[in-house]
Amino acid sequence: MLIRKSKILADRADQRAPKLSRRWLSVGIVGALSLTVVAATAVVPNQPANVSTQTITETLGTPQFSIAASSDLPFVHEDRVRRGDTLETIFQRLGVNDAEASRFMRKSDEGRQALRQLRAGKTVTATVAPDGSLIELTLPQTRGEDVFALERDGATFKAKSNQKALTSIVEMRSGTIRHSLFGATEAAGLPDAVATRLADLFGTEIDFRTDLRKDDRFSVVYETLVNEDGRQSGIGRVLAAEFVNQGRRHAVVLYRDKDGREDYYSEDGRSLKQAFLRFPLEFTRVTSGFSQRFHPILKKWRQHKGVDFGAPSGSAIKATSNGTVDFVGTKGGYGKVVIIRHRDKITTLYAHMKGFANGLRRGAAVTQGDIIGYVGQTGWATGPHLHYEFRVSDTAKDPMSIALPTANPLSKSELVAFNTATQMYRKRIELLNPEREIN
Repeated sequence: MLIRKSKILADRADQRAPKLSRRWLSVGIVGALSLTVVAATAVVPNQPANVSTQTITETLGTPQFSIAASSDLPFVHEDRVRRGDTLETIFQRLGVNDAEASRFMRKSDEGRQALRQLRAGKTVTATVAPDGSLIELTLPQTRGEDVFALERDGATFKAKSNQKALTSIVEMRSGTIRHSLFGATEAAGLPDAVATRLADLFGTEIDFRTDLRKDDRFSVVYETLVNEDGRQSGIGRVLAAEFVNQGRRHAVVLYRDKDGREDYYSEDGRSLKQAFLRFPLEFTRVTSGFSQRFHPILKKWRQHKGVDFGAPSGSAIKATSNGTVDFVGTKGGYGKVVIIRHRDKITTLYAHMKGFANGLRRGAAVTQGDIIGYVGQTGWATGPHLHYEFRVSDTAKDPMSIALPTANPLSKSELVAFNTATQMYRKRIELLNPEREIN
């Protein structure tokens, strides 16, 4: 048997490479050395280069500009409401210099109510003449679809409120905490309104001042509202959200129940909110508690059967729970008052109002957090404040100390409907975290 040994290519290179004659090898070496000599002697150090120069002068023509003739065409300005904005600062940025427009917004009921409902982040649009006079102004209101419009009518203005045809687009964002919640939401491109809502939704589970840790994660599915021309008009609802804090996962999803009311629930069907809010105002202070007191108008001691919250005139008043409006109108020393009937024989009363929310009437259904009116000082009141009463079987209780009822859980049949209705939103959250590992 013949045995053939394999050799690697390198071992056989000497057999494959052609042999060069000594003559051609000598020629190559001499050529390389000659090139080296040329390269070395081509430039002599520290010697000026022998380069000839020539000055060339050329006359350039002067550009011709023409100033456009002044035009009476109006300008359309668009801006966003900022925190701390006043009517003057908004008008200044929009280029409006119109005393009559300012007067109308401050003196008319429609104008004052529109200004009360302005919120940071909303888009304001103005059509302005070249001299700064206002032709038209549109202000989005608290609810995304409501719009206040101000139009010039000769020497004065007329106001109208209508609803824009808006389309909702579902968007998804996720991010990781590096330093702060709002720093992370900004880096993720999340609007401020959604970031604030996110903090509200998980505020009962997470203390964002002390519990937040680096590498905590959030995911959120929400609506963006756009006009017919495709421009963004605001933020709609948060549909689902998830927050992973210190390895523990918290999740919420929006669900519309059989009565048509929307609320946020955990994934196992627990309502996130209490049955009643403790405070019917956002920013307030208690000026008079539930106790015996010397009445400032009647000048005698008597039982104060509610709590007084001091707040600026015109501040929004919210319903503290779901219910049905039982009374809207004027009632003696209460002045303008709203009474809402809730479950379990509970009623709440809101007195000394300046005015009521548009469309509020007896028999209307309200949801916790709905604006029902505005702080005033009608009836027996020495200053703007809200008098709030909490009654059980028509007996007044202290709203600040009573154990508030919890929200009713979903029944078994409702839980099945809940799982079906929210499955799509929960799937979207999963898409944002395909490889998550939760303790």
